[in-house]
Amino acid sequence: MPKVSIDRDRCKGCALCVHFCPEDVLELSQDLNVKGLYPAVPARPDDCIMCGICALMCPDACITVCKLTDEELKKESLHDREKSNV
Repeated sequence: MPKVSIDRDRCKGCALCVHFCPEDVLELSQDLNVKGLYPAVPARPDDCIMCGICALMCPDACITVCKLTDEELKKESLHDREKSNV
């Protein structure tokens, strides 16, 4: 399964990644980052085809696209469940 990670505090919300993503995986957040800007977020990560265009287009190099192994996927799922129980 692909994973798109965006360093939301470095993102300036230029939306180049949003515009060029062929699968409309990304969108601008409704929440401000530490700079007072609306960063890009992976709104539909399951639709990612790992083309890497978003990372290539990002002028601040704050996007990483990688493939999660089954083990990493289980850990992330567990971490997400723990966060939602807080």
